[in-house]
Amino acid sequence: SSAVGLGVERASETPGALIAAALTELAERPVRLVRLAVSGAKSVDLDEQVDRALTEQPDVALIMIGANDVTSRIRPAVSVRHLADAVRRLTEAGAEVVVGTCPDLGTIRPIAQPLRTLARRWSRQMAAAQTIAVVEAGGRTVSLGSVLGPAFASDRDMFSVDEFHPSAVGYAQAAAVLLPSVADAVGVWPASADRGRRPIRRGTVKPVAQAAARAASRTGTEVQPAEVRGSDTGPRGPWALLRRRRPPEIPTPEEAEEAAEAQVVG
Repeated sequence: SSAVGLGVERASETPGALIAAALTELAERPVRLVRLAVSGAKSVDLDEQVDRALTEQPDVALIMIGANDVTSRIRPAVSVRHLADAVRRLTEAGAEVVVGTCPDLGTIRPIAQPLRTLARRWSRQMAAAQTIAVVEAGGRTVSLGSVLGPAFASDRDMFSVDEFHPSAVGYAQAAAVLLPSVADAVGVWPASADRGRRPIRRGTVKPVAQAAARAASRTGTEVQPAEVRGSDTGPRGPWALLRRRRPPEIPTPEEAEEAAEAQVVG
């Protein structure tokens, strides 16, 4: 549902459209967006979506998955097995893969306590398991739960009218968090964008299980495969690099239209 942009009125307000528009500016050339997301999809559905994605020969694939697995009470071990297979197939085909991990379902108002607390715990468990699986399969993850959680909990404008899915403002927030990792994956994220920022000690390398647990509770943390002294695996499992990038300002479609109109008038 998140990748589809369920809850907004226009396709230009979805995360994929917002990120593609921003990539076009960064790369200074056209970017072709192919959206294969399906509302209500779970990790088990990724196999069919990857079949379709591979026919497009993508440079980068963005996957947002996990919330429906949690609400359907699918065990993380089952969910991440399908996710890892999807990431592995895409990377073996030459695509970079960025996964926005399971969001914090504890911020959703229609879910009453104590279920809301359980939903937050299940979400973080899913996100951590996803990170381990994705990194081991050669992709990178970005923690969405801890990014959106505080903002969503304090600002009703982040939700659409159903109070379950994000609004256009909420999707823009998610896109801003994902964009640096997607842009970096395809080599168009400017180094100057992170200059002056010390993202988790300028990049911290840990065993992937430790990195995953830390990322699940840290705002907008990116985790990707790493090497230590030429080896990608240590005594406690694969190495992973944690980074926190500076989210850019992504204009909403209305703001973009107003800016375009102002340029025409000027």
